[in-house]
Amino acid sequence: MKTFEVTGKRAWKVLGGTSRSQAAEMVIQPGDSEGGPDNRHPKSDQWLWILSGQGEALIEGKRLPLKAGMLLLIEKGERHQIRATGRTPLRTFNIYSPPAY
Repeated sequence: MKTFEVTGKRAWKVLGGTSRSQAAEMVIQPGDSEGGPDNRHPKSDQWLWILSGQGEALIEGKRLPLKAGMLLLIEKGERHQIRATGRTPLRTFNIYSPPAY
């Protein structure tokens, strides 16, 4: 058994994992973004649980608004970018399977 603390204060940090999956937290400040046109995980699915804030996901050229409580699956190989569009930071909890980092 392993436990990890999610602080919601780190810009991006891998919390831990195993050979099969990995957990991370991400905080994006208003107006900022993570990823980009060439950002992809060629071997890993990425689950993003939106903890707080508002944002937008750009996945394979399609825009999706993000808000607290949403769970988003970015499948392996999909190009993606996540942007904070609200007045407060966008906080997410992420699972990669298998590990991406």
